[in-house]
Amino acid sequence: MKKFELTSEFVTNIFGTKLFRIRALIEFGDVNAGDVGGYVEKEENLDQDGDAWVSGDAQVYGDAQVSGDAWVYGDAQVYGDAQVYGNAWVYGDAQVYGNAQVSGNAQVSGDAQVSGDAQVYGNAQVYGNAQVSGDAWVYGDAQVYGNARVYGNAQVYGNARVSGDAQVSGDARVSGDAQVSGDARVSGDADYATVKGFGRHNRNTTFFRCKDEKVRVACGCFFGDMEEFRAIVKKTHGDGKLAKEYLSIADLMEMHFCEE
Repeated sequence: MKKFELTSEFVTNIFGTKLFRIRALIEFGDVNAGDVGGYVEKEENLDQDGDAWVSGDAQVYGDAQVSGDAWVYGDAQVYGDAQVYGNAWVYGDAQVYGNAQVSGNAQVSGDAQVSGDAQVYGNAQVYGNAQVSGDAWVYGDAQVYGNARVYGNAQVYGNARVSGDAQVSGDARVSGDAQVSGDARVSGDADYATVKGFGRHNRNTTFFRCKDEKVRVACGCFFGDMEEFRAIVKKTHGDGKLAKEYLSIADLMEMHFCEE
């Protein structure tokens, strides 16, 4: 038995494609029989099995498919050959297109875009104005947000955070508890480094190259260049052991990032 049907209500999208609003025929998941949903171009865009659903004014078209227990809602768009499956959510004004895949418990929201052959899965979140494209992967508990971009063959995973106007590209692997933010430009593993287990809270401290070629630091709620980092360390920890450790790390990182 089909779980939904196409109604006679339709809209024409910006590509001139006619999309039909759907209506549930049976009860499944959080959907009741008779509930109207979002828009699809054809039945193949939404799997008749599972609890997957398209609601609100969301649109799914082309050869894209929503399956499993995934939900696409709000004003989100999924198109091209994209796939959204598992327990994934795509919502807000988010777009998933090309050959992109969003799966697992991943969420793509806001004005975020996932495109190309990119994959977002696990418990990963992509939101704000962030873009994940090319062959990039974002997975685990990673978050990409703000105006950040992850592209090329880059991977962001673990508990990593990429935010601000940061760009992670090439073959870079940003992982663990790394925080890459601001105007960071990480195109390979040599463009960032993390140190963990120091300070009063044993928190993770990340050093990375930025657009202006400066090395900046993200540590807890602090973000700034090396000079500002040293200043805040001295102000916070005085001449104590913690200050000496952090200042030694700063010296090491300065040496690490300097040109031969």
